[in-house]
Amino acid sequence: MSPVLRPRKAATVFILVTAALDIVAMGIVIPVLPALIEQFAGADAQAGTINGALIALWALMQFFCSPVIGSLSDRFGRRPVILLSALGLAADYVLMAVSPNLWWLVVGRAVAGITSSSFTTVFAYMADVTPPEQRARAYGLIGAAFSAGFIAGPLLGGLLGEISPRAPFWGAGLLSGLAFLYGLVVLPESLPPENRMAFSWHRANPFGALRLLRSHPELSGLALVNFMLHVSHQVFPAVFVLYAAHRYGWSAWDVGLLLAVVGALDMVMQGLLVSRMVKWLGDRGTMVVGLFGGAAGLACMGLAPTGGWFALAILPNALWGLAMPTIQSLMTQRVSPSEQGQLQGANMSVASVAGILSPVFFGAVYSASVGSEALFPLPGAAFLIAALVLLAGALIGWVVARRNGRAVGADGVAA
Repeated sequence: MSPVLRPRKAATVFILVTAALDIVAMGIVIPVLPALIEQFAGADAQAGTINGALIALWALMQFFCSPVIGSLSDRFGRRPVILLSALGLAADYVLMAVSPNLWWLVVGRAVAGITSSSFTTVFAYMADVTPPEQRARAYGLIGAAFSAGFIAGPLLGGLLGEISPRAPFWGAGLLSGLAFLYGLVVLPESLPPENRMAFSWHRANPFGALRLLRSHPELSGLALVNFMLHVSHQVFPAVFVLYAAHRYGWSAWDVGLLLAVVGALDMVMQGLLVSRMVKWLGDRGTMVVGLFGGAAGLACMGLAPTGGWFALAILPNALWGLAMPTIQSLMTQRVSPSEQGQLQGANMSVASVAGILSPVFFGAVYSASVGSEALFPLPGAAFLIAALVLLAGALIGWVVARRNGRAVGADGVAA
């Protein structure tokens, strides 16, 4: 590994490109994973439940592994963690591409949950190289990079999915391998040795990492808002592809195209608009506007009678791209530099709890709302429930983020 380099502007470019390549690889498989599950499982309603369970499995692995990976990056630096995770993802996508049955696909999703935990390190990396007052913009850039990946990924996945449901997995493995090679050559280290913290299983286990979120009253409240945001977001991977095919007759290409538009809007929101909104409304106001907008968009999606109306609903929904960078910025201001990796690990654990519970829930809601034997014939019910959760998150966020926070140390004392 290269020696530690002082933070510089080029480091931000390197981490954004590496993150974008990882997201492209993940986005490629979104339009076709449910179709591959249907090949193994059969019925549309059953595939919805299984797809939700696989997403929950991915999140379960993230719950246990994200704090470990975040703490390892606090100890050994961000660069080796990011590189090893990219290499692991490349191998895992190849495994899923050759899966002969559903159980091999289950193993692949579990491994993907472990290797994808490096996203904690990406956020910690950005905190290393960015002063607190500029972190909302920096996290917006990460979100924009993710969105750029989701523009290219679903489009490419939809195109490859017309060839075979397995072809996108091969493409994802290739792109993850490229991300590893790119990072190996150009990605510098961001955490100097003097800012590193000794590894401890007490902090690295998910329950120990979550204790950090209780070190500051407002940090706990923001963690709850973060949890509700992730609960709502899980409605898309859990049911969107199946919902769009069932209600509107959309193909893999149609789904990929809409996800690309969603990614483009999100890139504009996080890459361009978030910094302007923060200057105007501050972190707190921008966060709340984003959460309210996302709730309105989800409600419109759940009620949309046609595919055209559903597509229009992505416009207000895109506002929730303003929420994630500002939540992250508010939280990083409440911990010390040596705890940024631990904080991001704890955040990912919170997101993983949402990812464990909500896909199973939304998948069950969808299965109970479609088909000839539906318990309640309302196909958009999952989106309406997600909208209510996000609305509650907006109200809580407005209350808890009332003051500027101060960084706190491992003992919970303000710095």
